[in-house]
Amino acid sequence: MDSVELELTTGDELVTDITSDVVEFCRGRGDGLLNVFLPHATAGLALLETGSGSEQDLARMVDALLPGEERYAHRHGSPGHGRDHLLPALVTPSVNVPVVGGRPQLGTWQSLVVVDSNVDNRRRRVRLSFLAG
Repeated sequence: MDSVELELTTGDELVTDITSDVVEFCRGRGDGLLNVFLPHATAGLALLETGSGSEQDLARMVDALLPGEERYAHRHGSPGHGRDHLLPALVTPSVNVPVVGGRPQLGTWQSLVVVDSNVDNRRRRVRLSFLAG
């Protein structure tokens, strides 16, 4: 298994696109399975159509399901931070993608994105692991 760790800083937006990093990692690796893992308790990964308004729709959905207010038992950090710790229960911290001929087999409109609502920590690590098949 080949594995690398990416470091990134998520921005003010909920969604950070990492598709180009994934495509570059898979290039030349042949056939196999890619696992993407985000080792954080307050962020997740999603396959999402980007650039079409889906990012804003996802942000509205997260706000509706997990309002950023002081109603959570988990209370350290900035106000409403408890919601950040619930996000990975809805947005998985790992994704598997088949790779054929060194290309991740994402759908035409699929991008791989980090979903991160945590304003207290924007520095993230993402583990990309390739298992040849």
